[in-house]
Amino acid sequence: MDLKLHLTVHEARSGRESFRVVRPARTPAHAELFDDPWWLNAYVDRDAALLMAGLWTLAAGSPRSLVHLPLRGPTPPAGSGRLDLVLLHHSLHVAPSHWKGLRGRLSPGRPRTVDLRLAEPAEEDHASLHHAENRDRFHQSVHAETLFMTGSARTFRQGAAVFLDVARNGPGHTVAYPDLAYRHRHYCRNVPCDARFRDIHVEYREPPAPEEDPARA
Repeated sequence: MDLKLHLTVHEARSGRESFRVVRPARTPAHAELFDDPWWLNAYVDRDAALLMAGLWTLAAGSPRSLVHLPLRGPTPPAGSGRLDLVLLHHSLHVAPSHWKGLRGRLSPGRPRTVDLRLAEPAEEDHASLHHAENRDRFHQSVHAETLFMTGSARTFRQGAAVFLDVARNGPGHTVAYPDLAYRHRHYCRNVPCDARFRDIHVEYREPPAPEEDPARA
């Protein structure tokens, strides 16, 4: 599947290292990431899931770039924290604890458009991802209300495949939740992480119709 990403590219420095911070030109309208007690929960509609698939594919092929997706918004549900997302190749030595300072010193962004091919994933032995001898797994940390996902090109491609699957198959699964503002269509997948961390639970969520949108109330 071909995808065109509209991006903003910033320059950044950490010590003697220089690298790029890449952001989508427009923050997705219906994407949320929550730091919940047991899970990291991501809720996306089709457009947001496709954007995520593109950004994770970009991270797989851009080891010198830090991919940043701003997602924080209104007050999260009780017991949850709303997070931004940063995708960081493990060869790029940027300490997540320095992110807040770096974020405030980025150069003015310049627009860029990238054409990506979202490749169909090869068959994976997902059970092996949790074997102790398998070191090619996502590591994560949370700093400055931002989730850092650090991994290899392979793990980022696996994450992209999860979001592509949700974009394709989520709209076809419908479950009624009349007590919620969202017309909930339940389809979910997980982005697997190192066993010491929490997987990201990715759930499809249909955006409300204009007359149902809480923001318009």
